[in-house]
Amino acid sequence: MTTFQQIFNTEPQVQASAPGRVNLLGEHTDYNDGFVLPTAIPQQTTVYLGLSPDEQHHIYSQELDKQISLLPTDDAPEDFASYIVGCIRVLEQQGTAVPPLNIYVTSAVPMGSGLSSSAALEVAVLRGLRSLLSLDLDDVRIAQLGQQAERQYAGVQCGIMDQMASSLADAEHLLFLDTRTLERALLPLPEGAEIVVMDSGIPRTLAGSGYNQRRAECEEAAQELGVKALRDVTDLDAIAPLAEPLQQRARHVITENGRVLQAKQGVSAQKFGELMNASHASLRDDYEVSVEGLDQLVDILQASPGVFGARLTGAGFGGACVALVKAGEGVAIAKSALERYRQTGHQGSVLVP
Repeated sequence: MTTFQQIFNTEPQVQASAPGRVNLLGEHTDYNDGFVLPTAIPQQTTVYLGLSPDEQHHIYSQELDKQISLLPTDDAPEDFASYIVGCIRVLEQQGTAVPPLNIYVTSAVPMGSGLSSSAALEVAVLRGLRSLLSLDLDDVRIAQLGQQAERQYAGVQCGIMDQMASSLADAEHLLFLDTRTLERALLPLPEGAEIVVMDSGIPRTLAGSGYNQRRAECEEAAQELGVKALRDVTDLDAIAPLAEPLQQRARHVITENGRVLQAKQGVSAQKFGELMNASHASLRDDYEVSVEGLDQLVDILQASPGVFGARLTGAGFGGACVALVKAGEGVAIAKSALERYRQTGHQGSVLVP
């Protein structure tokens, strides 16, 4: 593994990390001002920072083995560095002077799997800049700046969930978040349960997928219903006037918010699993963001002994699945499910545990 010192011929001045996240309930609700229930995963993104010896930012990705250099006034690049440069630019927009930097990134968070590798990168970069420049930024502000960076410089009109989860969640609790008010609470996992996360092996990209289209459809539905956001609609009868697919999209958001609020009250692992299964069906049928491979993996998990429930996680169109399983059985369940999934012609992998 190539180190910061080998790339830049000097030692880093600070390092900072942030985790990826998996969302158990509350998919595609965050940009509708709704409710979400993510948790952090063990995998982290780590950023090492130091001052550049010249007038340029120098950015290196260990996983991609790629380095770019650019002046602070250059346009943001289109690749992984867009997230990093975006974080620098949003700090500059609020009046922070950011000197030219050497930035080294290494990450165990899988890219393109729906586990928020981009949010982990943004939060890690902003934490590093907070440390290096002694900035007065709390963890909520870090998340908000990361969201701005992704929306302005990576072109993804994301909600706040991913960055809040990466900045505030841990791997031992669920983070309940009201994405409108940012009211939040750390909640225990259902008793007797643990989490399994599996990658379907089907890559997905957010900006190039139907993500922004779904967001636009939800905004159109809210406008037709005369509300600020679909979070403000709780009665399914109210969406009857909407034409398809807007009615389908609204139905998913309304029922998904209901599932999160039900889980927040504290339910058994069995009931939580039923809510996850219903969430996947809604994402597949009403929101239309699943794909065949994801459905196959979810079906295998849902039919496995010891599994309470399973669903796609992330934006969909490929990526990862999450299952709630009996505590202590996650490794065996994931291994067995992966063997059966590979018989369908897909590769896939186990991410957690």
